Amino acid sequence: MTMLVRNATLLDRRRVDVRVRNGVISEIATSLEVRDDDDVIEAGGGALLPGLHDHHIHLFALAASLESVACGPPLDEFGLMARLRSAPGSGWVRGVGYHESVAGDIDGAWLDRAVPDRPVRVQHRSGRLWIFNSAGLALLLAASTDTKLERGPDGPTGRLYDGDGWLQARLGRAPPSLGDVSRLLAARGVTSVSDATAANNSAAFSLLRRARDTSHLLQHVAVMGGDEIFHCQSAPGCAALARKFHLHEGGYPEPESFLDTLCYARTRGVQVAVHCVTEADLVFTLSLMEEAGDGSLFRIEHASVAPFSLLPRLAAAGVTVVTQPHFVAERGDAYLADIPVQEHSFLYRGAGFLRRGVKLGGGTDAPFGHFDPWAAMQAAVERRTPGGAVLGPQERLSPEQALALFTTHWSTPGGPVRQVRVGAAADLCLLREPWAAVRGALNRAEVLVAVQDGMLIHDSRCGGGAAHVVPAARREPAMASVQ
Repeated sequence: MTMLVRNATLLDRRRVDVRVRNGVISEIATSLEVRDDDDVIEAGGGALLPGLHDHHIHLFALAASLESVACGPPLDEFGLMARLRSAPGSGWVRGVGYHESVAGDIDGAWLDRAVPDRPVRVQHRSGRLWIFNSAGLALLLAASTDTKLERGPDGPTGRLYDGDGWLQARLGRAPPSLGDVSRLLAARGVTSVSDATAANNSAAFSLLRRARDTSHLLQHVAVMGGDEIFHCQSAPGCAALARKFHLHEGGYPEPESFLDTLCYARTRGVQVAVHCVTEADLVFTLSLMEEAGDGSLFRIEHASVAPFSLLPRLAAAGVTVVTQPHFVAERGDAYLADIPVQEHSFLYRGAGFLRRGVKLGGGTDAPFGHFDPWAAMQAAVERRTPGGAVLGPQERLSPEQALALFTTHWSTPGGPVRQVRVGAAADLCLLREPWAAVRGALNRAEVLVAVQDGMLIHDSRCGGGAAHVVPAARREPAMASVQ
């Protein structure tokens, strides 16, 4: 099967035709003859780009969030109560995205007042905290007397910190289907993703691999996780990527053990990715990465607070930062209110990293941020908070730099930007307009077609969505492991 994209505009403004054969770009020319076996896509001058890669996302959590109640700003306390009470169905009410700016530091008693007659669980937008009402607690405690629930003088408070594994074991729910999530991502031109869930194990890896094989997941997926990730066997379209650590200030791993893991991962050719959202997280992690030496396989996820003094060290160590610039657009007003003013210029840096030579990739952290990478790019360019303030104007990126956050290879965020060229894998994103028109409003980019491994995974030409896709098991391998 071949595909011919006609009259597309590349980033260098050339108008070209592009032919794809067996999952690879085989020809690029000003004009190519249509062949009988060509599936012709008329680009109409739209920008033809490499398919986007989200370097930090949580697929199963994103899928679950689509069936959940949004509980975050701009809701107020009364709005949240009304939303929880009006949730459809009769079983669990699952809320996500809660922040204290809505109704303060809520607990089980607050949820009892809001919804006394149904089990409720609400997740904080950090992803670390679940809050349950009494009906929900009763179901959980009936399943087991072994509990990680926080306890106060009068018994459980309704709060559960860092207990996703405990909760999943007691709920006994099957992981949600990834079909809807995959189609949403494809509609934004995303052709590959890195799942950054620290709790991923061999079972989660198998679920993701099976979702790929059955085309419930249309994107290539690279998987981070716990120690079991070292022993997962990469396959076409599903790769074992990184040992992930989720640091919590005040509860760090023992330094010698952490250093051993860094060195062991490097000998296995597996990356190490570390969640760092405070300055203390970053100092702890960077110090040990420096001691391990050769940081080419080491990643800092978020680097939310990065003082200027640490930038030369990050660059010298050779580590990569994967950032989420849209958090400024989604949470910037809370940052301005809650974080000391002297740290405002440190937050979710962009240009500052690049100026110092730090490799920089981009991810959405969905569902803890919005899943649209184009909105993240626009946020990286503008750095404007919901209230209109500009947070760190010196950290703004150009539209091209913002695009580069999401167009490097899955294994090398911050590395060479992938190109639409002969011999490259046919993972492509075709926009409705040329880049010159799109670059001024990236968040309004319209994706006409998305192609992964030479197959259509999104096609909006006739008002439709995902096209018929051949199961991955019948495709040419396109995602070999770097291990």
